[in-house]
Amino acid sequence: MKILFTLTCVLFFWSNIVFGQYYPSQDWERKSATALKMNPVLLDSAVTIASGNENSVNRDLRIAILEAFSREPNFEILGETKQRGGPAGLVIKDGYIVAEWGEVDRVDMTFSVAKSYLSTVAGLALDRKLIHSINDKTHKYVWDGTFDGEHNQKITWDHLLTQSSDWSGQQFGLDDWADRPPREGTIDDWRARQLYEPGTHYKYNDVRVNVLAYALLQVWRKPLPQVLKEEIMDPIGASTTWRWLGYHNSYVNVDGLQMQSVSGGGHFGGGIFINSLDHARFGLLFLRNGKWKDKQLISENWVKSVQESSQAKSDYGYLWWNNSQKAWEGVSEEVYFAAGFGGNYIIIDEENDLLVVTRWIDNSKIDNVMRLLQKAVE
Repeated sequence: MKILFTLTCVLFFWSNIVFGQYYPSQDWERKSATALKMNPVLLDSAVTIASGNENSVNRDLRIAILEAFSREPNFEILGETKQRGGPAGLVIKDGYIVAEWGEVDRVDMTFSVAKSYLSTVAGLALDRKLIHSINDKTHKYVWDGTFDGEHNQKITWDHLLTQSSDWSGQQFGLDDWADRPPREGTIDDWRARQLYEPGTHYKYNDVRVNVLAYALLQVWRKPLPQVLKEEIMDPIGASTTWRWLGYHNSYVNVDGLQMQSVSGGGHFGGGIFINSLDHARFGLLFLRNGKWKDKQLISENWVKSVQESSQAKSDYGYLWWNNSQKAWEGVSEEVYFAAGFGGNYIIIDEENDLLVVTRWIDNSKIDNVMRLLQKAVE
């Protein structure tokens, strides 16, 4: 009996610490700054800034969306929205929670952070050989008219993932040209806009990201939330409270079954609704190069790929941002992150084995937070 008890303890210990790295079980262990060789004063200062500088977007996110995007032609909220909470977040060092603030278990909208989850589903499709090459033309996989035409037929998966496709068309009643149109010109000008060669021109555009989500649904042949749950969220021990939603009119027929094509953000409502702890588990998976305990959930090659600069925009990769252009002055250029409207971030600093999740922070303060945290590690 004693031998059996000892063996059980060893196996439990080994399941949480693999090759010297800690992975949380259902309960996430917390450690002090001094135990992790961090400067507690600098850490406290960073948390004070993150918790004390709330983003100005309205807490009623339906109103916030309308205030931000109602200038777009025929703008309409097509998906669910939710009242948001106040500032919240976590600092993870060496896998342990070293600081937290706000309601970290509160489920909130996360807006364009969802794009980095969508990117992960694309990476999984490549890992599983459902997509043979990132440079394949998408119309070879989706042949229902979505990528018809001389221009759209040139678009590859790489172009969609780097927001440089310049896809032209309408998806779920939304015109590509009506998403964040230029400040100058008229609707007629925007409709007759110049088409850029795919891969040469970056344009942040949620309609085109929705096209990517739709294309991936056609490849996987099952709902993307199910893919994410089975392949990533369940294995990393995420809660059952997160949701990934599309629009009321984004249901499509896949092999005779009605499935919702999800959105890659909350621009028109919908997207991923999730708590900060689940965000942190997802971020830790990337900090660990796609490995969770003894399983490689997503290839290390994909994790490295999302950090690389794209041809059209040097601080943007496969739906992840990076600090290669030193937009966050004084912060390592190796840092990369998921970012969403309203001050939502998952920030990964592999060099310092550091992970930061923030919700509803004033965007102008995030670089201050990261500078202090990196100094705290030094």
